[in-house]
Amino acid sequence: TPRYYKDKLKEDLGVCLLQSNCVVQEGKSPLQCLKEGYCKALKYSFFEYKRSVLDIRSRTRGRKGY
Repeated sequence: TPRYYKDKLKEDLGVCLLQSNCVVQEGKSPLQCLKEGYCKALKYSFFEYKRSVLDIRSRTRGRKGY
């Protein structure tokens, strides 16, 4: 279901950021590390998911790539 997908993406992104060298070794906040470009793939996936939820065209045609 879409809700599970969103929650799983959000959880994976959080875990990725918390385990990154930026947070663990440098002691920066996860938000700072996200802005610096850590976990790009998960960030992009989460962005695409949120965009598909808001995009009217994807509601009628379905998500691209599936």
